[in-house]
Amino acid sequence: MKLSARNKLKGRIVEVKKGQTTAHVRIDVNGTVVTASITNDAVDELGLKVGQQGYAIIKASDVMVGLDD
Repeated sequence: MKLSARNKLKGRIVEVKKGQTTAHVRIDVNGTVVTASITNDAVDELGLKVGQQGYAIIKASDVMVGLDD
């Protein structure tokens, strides 16, 4: 897999929860869980299953900064 995205986080799929059209896929990356919203079709085409190793690939045009109150 070759991608231009620099933010590739390798982890293990811990949950795949399908909705009517969109699925939430949770990936554990060294103890931090990242959630991706993708189509149900994408889940089926990729054959995503709990326990598989995969990547959370993050491509964003903006990064926000927050502070605790």
